[in-house]
Amino acid sequence: MPEAPTVPAATPVDRANIPLLTLITQQALDEDYRVVADRRASAAPPGESTGRPHRERAQRGSTRPRPHWTAAVVVAVFGLMVAIAAVQTSAGQDVRSASRTTLVAQISAGQDRLADLQRRIVRLREAVVAQQTRLDRVTSDQQAAATRLQRAGAATGFGAVSGPGVRVTVDDAADGTLVRDRDLRLVVNGLWRAGAEAIAVNGQRLTARSAIRNSGDAIRVNNRSLSPPYVVTAIGDEQTLQADLMETTTGLRFRDTADTFGFPWSMENVDQQTLPAAPARVARLRFAVKGTAEQNQHDQQREKGVPQ
Repeated sequence: MPEAPTVPAATPVDRANIPLLTLITQQALDEDYRVVADRRASAAPPGESTGRPHRERAQRGSTRPRPHWTAAVVVAVFGLMVAIAAVQTSAGQDVRSASRTTLVAQISAGQDRLADLQRRIVRLREAVVAQQTRLDRVTSDQQAAATRLQRAGAATGFGAVSGPGVRVTVDDAADGTLVRDRDLRLVVNGLWRAGAEAIAVNGQRLTARSAIRNSGDAIRVNNRSLSPPYVVTAIGDEQTLQADLMETTTGLRFRDTADTFGFPWSMENVDQQTLPAAPARVARLRFAVKGTAEQNQHDQQREKGVPQ
């Protein structure tokens, strides 16, 4: 009977490269082949020549078949490996399930936070709109107040103004006759009646509390001493202000007084001029004009238009 094929033994290098399950299966098959070959040799008829020495056949015939414990070991190892793989798969599924639960919880928490942030954004936008509306209202009120303040300043004299108007200049007479406070008051009152919006004398803005008074030979406005020539500037319609001034009673009296006492005076239109604001606090002037009887008589005669 021919000898069973022998599987060449694996070298240490091959054993290291062969997978464990394949190596175990290969070794089990080698042992099975050997057992089957021994059984066939022991069952051969006597006298059959095998081409081998009688002693070798006797030894082979005396070999007892090995039990199949190797296959059982292989099956047990394989089952153990399957069990380990199943446990690992179950553990992996538990991990994946836990990870999925955690991820779902994180997503849910993130969505809740996003919803809260969106609601907060809506509230902040509403607050911004309300504040913007309030700011617009306050800005409008501020602009209206500034306009009213500007108009009040122009009307009262406590705010600088610019615009067209007229300029009236008057000086002392060549013979030494002085311009008195009453002469300037005629010009100022005539301009007010002619429609002037703002008036200044030598840069001193006139207000409701301003006074034009003589203090000795000097004329004082807003408690400031002025020196001739006296320049009266007025803001108004430059096209009509001169004519309207000469139509007022005070304007005519000023012209007659200036012609009578020889005061040099002139009046001209101005396209643009600026009148400063009056001092914040205009002192109430309370003067007692003192003079000799001759000076008082002189003033009375001037009031009546008697030449000196």
